[in-house]
This record gives sequence, C-alpha cells and structure tokens, in this order.
Amino acid sequence: MKKYFHMFLMLMLITLLTSSCATVFKNYGYTKILPRTGGKVTIQDLIDKWHDYNILYAGYDVRLPLGVLFNPKNGDTSLVGDLWKPVPDKKTLIEVTQWIYPYTQFEPRLYEIFGPNGRFYGYLYYSYGPAVFKKIGENKMYVLNLELPNDHDGGEEMR
Repeated sequence: MKKYFHMFLMLMLITLLTSSCATVFKNYGYTKILPRTGGKVTIQDLIDKWHDYNILYAGYDVRLPLGVLFNPKNGDTSLVGDLWKPVPDKKTLIEVTQWIYPYTQFEPRLYEIFGPNGRFYGYLYYSYGPAVFKKIGENKMYVLNLELPNDHDGGEEMR
C-alpha cells in the first residue's frame, strides 16, 4: 500500500509541475528556424519586399547589429521592444543585415516567429543567443533585446 501511495504522490507532483510550467509559458512565443536554401522565405526575399514590413533592429548602431525583426504590415499582429530601433529604408536594411556576422562572429539565420497559440507574427534574422517573445496584448508581443556573444564585453573597442 505504501508503494502505491508513493507512486500517487509522484504522479501528483509531476502533474503539479507540468501544469505550473504550462501556466508560466503560455504567454510566450517561439521561433522556428527556416532552411538556408530551398525554404519558402529567405532573407533576400524579405529585403526585396522590405516595404511590406515594419522592420526593427537590435544593437548599438546600424554597424553593430544583433538582429532584425520583420513584422508584416498587412497583418493584425505587432512586435514591440524597448531597445529595438526602426529601419527606415532598404539601404539601411541591407547594411544592418550585412553587419550582423562581422559584429557577432556568428552566422545569422532566419526564423519564423509564432505566438503562444501558434499564430504567425513575423520573422527574426539573427545569429546568437536566446530570443524571447512575451505576449502583452491580444495581438502584440514584446521582444526582449538580444544578447551579445560571450566573447564581447562591450568595451571601447566595440563602439
């Protein structure tokens, strides 16, 4: 009988932990990596159709970028963040995307962004670290700033 009681307690603990984690993460979005070639969308496609997106970049400057967000203008969703800066034109977009690798020393990849319910929000082009998306409204997700690679200390040589 004691054996069954312990099994019951373990099952209850697992259930409690699972439901707690589900509650905590139910407001967070996620990304899905797109193939480098042969995919339905490439970074070049997004650059060519830049006028169809509200575009933001993370980083100190256009030449010190960490990543680029593409939020479709024709959708009813939005991506926002305190430290993300608008990309005003195609020339700037090209410059930002070309500087991600030299700045981070990691090859950037293109990701689709989805909300907690699987709803499409846009694209993220970046190279390093976690990307966190928290739902803050019915159709809005807050995007935390991207982090620098570990070997960058933000010293004067980086600025």
